[in-house]
Amino acid sequence: MSAVKKFKNNHPDLYEFIVFNIMSNVATITNFLMLWISTGLLFKKVDGYFHWWIFDYGTAQGGLGGFLSFLLAYICAQFVNFFVQRKVVFGATVQIRKVIFWYVLTVIVAGIISVWLPPYVIKQLAPIMGGWAPTVANIVNIIVQVVINYPMMKFVIMK
Repeated sequence: MSAVKKFKNNHPDLYEFIVFNIMSNVATITNFLMLWISTGLLFKKVDGYFHWWIFDYGTAQGGLGGFLSFLLAYICAQFVNFFVQRKVVFGATVQIRKVIFWYVLTVIVAGIISVWLPPYVIKQLAPIMGGWAPTVANIVNIIVQVVINYPMMKFVIMK
């Protein structure tokens, strides 16, 4: 344990980033569970091509059910992520009402990307990976979310 404390003291930013990613797994688990529940149960019978604005979910990419599944999974994960990151990683004490605008804005931007991107990833990977393509698309989304969320949380939302 003393090695961890020493590492934390010598490399506080790197330690924080590592803990951020570890604790993001709580949101990641929430995301995957909701994606699988949504596609397997909630929106299983919701099909048909879905196109609105920049979102294009063909039937091979899950159609409307796929869109709703990725959207619901993302929203649930971000709700969980806010509280986990706030308390465990950043130890933030700032009043939620003072930062909620920035968090919601961050979630919306990352969310648009995270709901827009899957059909394109699925389309490229489905011939190779079959039914695993949505899961891989979700992994790509998670990486994109870290790239967006960590700097916003560290420097704007949780400071």
